[in-house]
Amino acid sequence: MSSTPKTLVIGTLAVHAPAIAAAALDPTFHVKLNQDALSLIGHSREVVERAASSGQRVYGLNTLLGSGRDTAVEEKSILAYQIQVVRYHNSGVGPYLDRSAARAVILARLIGFSRGGSGVRPETASFYAELLNRGVFPAIPREGSVGSSDLTQLAAVAAVALGEGEAFDADGTLVPGAKALADAGLQPLRLAPGEALALVSANAYSVGAGTLALVRLQQLAELADVALSLSLETIARYDDGGNLSPFSPAIQAAKAVDGQRESAAAVRRLLSGGWLEDIRPEVSVQDALSFRAAPQTHGAFRALVSQLGAALNVELNGRGDNPLADVESGLMVSGGNFQPMQLALSFEGLRLALAHVGISSERRIAKLYPPQRAIRAKHLQAATSESGLAQEELPGLLWYSAAGLLAELKFLAAPATLGAPTLSADVEDHSTLAPLALQQLEKSLDAAEKLLTIEALTASYLLLEAGAARPLGKGTGAVVGRLADVLTDRPSAPDLVERARRELREALVVDSLVVAAPADRFAANRGAAAREVAQAEGGGTW
Repeated sequence: MSSTPKTLVIGTLAVHAPAIAAAALDPTFHVKLNQDALSLIGHSREVVERAASSGQRVYGLNTLLGSGRDTAVEEKSILAYQIQVVRYHNSGVGPYLDRSAARAVILARLIGFSRGGSGVRPETASFYAELLNRGVFPAIPREGSVGSSDLTQLAAVAAVALGEGEAFDADGTLVPGAKALADAGLQPLRLAPGEALALVSANAYSVGAGTLALVRLQQLAELADVALSLSLETIARYDDGGNLSPFSPAIQAAKAVDGQRESAAAVRRLLSGGWLEDIRPEVSVQDALSFRAAPQTHGAFRALVSQLGAALNVELNGRGDNPLADVESGLMVSGGNFQPMQLALSFEGLRLALAHVGISSERRIAKLYPPQRAIRAKHLQAATSESGLAQEELPGLLWYSAAGLLAELKFLAAPATLGAPTLSADVEDHSTLAPLALQQLEKSLDAAEKLLTIEALTASYLLLEAGAARPLGKGTGAVVGRLADVLTDRPSAPDLVERARRELREALVVDSLVVAAPADRFAANRGAAAREVAQAEGGGTW
């Protein structure tokens, strides 16, 4: 029995970043522009055609670009100029984007067409939908954009649409763009006046790949609370710590910090049903700040993740084209909406927040080291010439690896957006460097995931060593159960951390460990996004 195809029907209603990420990550999604979107795209094209027939000077339609903005293009050369624009901008370098990121770029640009400001023809927008539907995978170099439109990345897509450039076939082999189109049953696109600039002048890389980063950040926010909860369980057993008063509703209600209440509530849910909920006279009056103030740190991070989602939604639903084919006025209007400053600064702030999350995690790992040392001493004392030394399940210096990862997080937290040079004869004298800020954020995400995984592994190992005399919380117990199998296999340290990352990711996504309470705004937003995806799977319209 075949399953119903997943379909994203793109209309003119608002779109949301998590649902875009879901469609980009799943190559089986079918994309369709509904009649409302096609009609609006058609109206925006009419604006371009009226401007072209009037003879008025319009940037990129009948003039050169950048410093050549006031140099006219002869009418007989306008169609050839479309090809030149694409070839000229197809200048990116570096490694290619993976399939999900490439799909995200194409999808983000297609949604941009549907907003009605680009002036492309409906058939051009539909062609981009078919690139997605037929599995065309353009080879898009990662580097080359300074964040005032992702020109080089989008030119790599446009080149393939024209039957030029390069793409990956089903086996992952680089092939000419013309062959990729032919294999997909598509004829090369022929551009109309003004379409070349519309294809390349947008921030679809920063926006599209940004939606993928958003999903990972949302998962990492939950992972941080899982690692914290495991460490609370551990210090309760080894050091009379694990005081839960900082996570109480009374404390969280006393200060309105976005995300803080959600983080504390997540910890309480993970620990519910366990020993830490009991009254313990011996418990420390208060734990170190890496435990006690963790809701404040994790909550601030959650708030910035929500702000990134809002910034991405602004870009997805806005018209960032220059010139703007303004349907309401019927005019081609020059502007600067291609400058995604809010988005770039969101990427910047999140790297700083990740460094703070990492600082707290590394300090908690340090406090879990004395019990590990005691266990090693016990193993050494028990070793004899006949029995040998027992092999431990946890590599002894993972704390040092965590410290190295923290140093990387601190380095990556430095500003990325302030270094843009002046380009194009001083006409383009400011850029956002949003792509660089995003790429640095992706590196920070990798480092933070590994660091939090090390914390979760370390705490789980110590909890397993402590035995089952005192029950774990329902959530923390489920995590320890998953990681126990990984630890028992005693893989190498790199394999251990990578396997644990996969297990933790599955625990968060499949097991839904951090279940949203009604007041959990952050998780509720994720639930809303999931409902959007479910609606899209049934052919829902945006």
